Amino acid sequence: MKKVVKFGGSSLASAQQFKKVGDIVRAEEDRRYVVPSAPGKRFNGDTKVTDMLYDCYASAEEGEDFKGKLKNIKARYDEIISGLGLELSLDSEFKTIEENFKKHAGENYAASRGEYLNGIIMADYLGFAFIDAAKVIFFKEDGTWDEERTKAVLGAELAKHDKVVIPGFYGSLPDGTVKTFSRGGSDITGSIVAQAVHADVYENWTDVSGFLIVDPRIIKDPVGIDTITYRELRELSYMGATVLHEDAIFPVRKEGIPINIRNTNAPEDNGTWIVESTCQKSKYIITGIAGKKGFCAINIEKDMMNSEIGFGRKVLNVFEDNGISFEHVPSGIDTMTVFVHQDEFMDKEQQVVTGIHRLAKPDTIDIEADLALIAVVGRGMKSTRGTAGRIFSALAHAKVNVKMIDQGSSELNIIIGVKNEDFEAAIEAIYNIFVVARI
Repeated sequence: MKKVVKFGGSSLASAQQFKKVGDIVRAEEDRRYVVPSAPGKRFNGDTKVTDMLYDCYASAEEGEDFKGKLKNIKARYDEIISGLGLELSLDSEFKTIEENFKKHAGENYAASRGEYLNGIIMADYLGFAFIDAAKVIFFKEDGTWDEERTKAVLGAELAKHDKVVIPGFYGSLPDGTVKTFSRGGSDITGSIVAQAVHADVYENWTDVSGFLIVDPRIIKDPVGIDTITYRELRELSYMGATVLHEDAIFPVRKEGIPINIRNTNAPEDNGTWIVESTCQKSKYIITGIAGKKGFCAINIEKDMMNSEIGFGRKVLNVFEDNGISFEHVPSGIDTMTVFVHQDEFMDKEQQVVTGIHRLAKPDTIDIEADLALIAVVGRGMKSTRGTAGRIFSALAHAKVNVKMIDQGSSELNIIIGVKNEDFEAAIEAIYNIFVVARI
């Protein structure tokens, strides 16, 4: 069996955390491919190394003396090296970084050094081979990931080694310039490595024991999710649930490789399994609840709207022409509502209203602001009657007024619109009716 293991910044913030990672990797011979992030925060109020690098490089670009800031970054790594008892020096690496900062090598180069240096330490600590991600992960000229070239080169290079450390977060452009993924991109690197070696499992180690059914900032000590499908994860991630970088799903999904979210600080926990499909039933009808505030609804009314061919297209064309994406478009016989992000819409609201009147000629347009959208997601809803009714009942009991409810044809999710001030109460009511009532 082959396992790719990725460790987040909190898992590698100090020598003590490194030792936990070392124990995890050595506990199973199958954990042969390790993808480290840059050191994260060691304690509340601490600064992530990536942020220190951004700040240091900004000083270099401004022509300021940045050597003191770079020295502080080196001290973070030296502290880890010393704590692990390694005979390793990063002096030459930091000299190269200093020279490249003076040459203004770019913000992407600067940010990537966090993972690069941590990868060198991790390889030395584990006794694994080290591969610089810039040599095996590639981007096209337009900045998009070059999947075909990466698969060919990365696969061939990894085949030369039995055990490897490859830093996350970055690769290179066709001219060799370092290019990073978006923040959280080490998750993507781990997924790409798993795809390249045809791994059996991609383990993603962080500081939580997998996904929770709901945001713990809203519900104290919520129940965890044992198994979630890629589609369910996609729905929850889109509505704000964050544990795994969303783009990290796609490379492993194409290969049918399951992802296991694990906790570095509680390695005995099973965590959450992310899979293509499963016959395993969830203990609860729903898999998760997630949501966002800050939407507004544009309610458009017109008699006999449903019989007018092209009405919806005309309305949505106005939003497209103004560069505004929509979230949901529930409609009735004579009504159509478009939900959009309020901050994107506010400055263009009158242009949109005017455009809709000119193109679609509605009877009335009404705008309602300060709304929140909540997604209730679960593969179990498809085979369970009355789910929407239970949601309405729970919200009514909590005295929450429902502004919109929309169920997709897949029956995988139900979207509810409520006022911003009712957001937390609505989530609590839904969690109580589907989870607490079953415990």
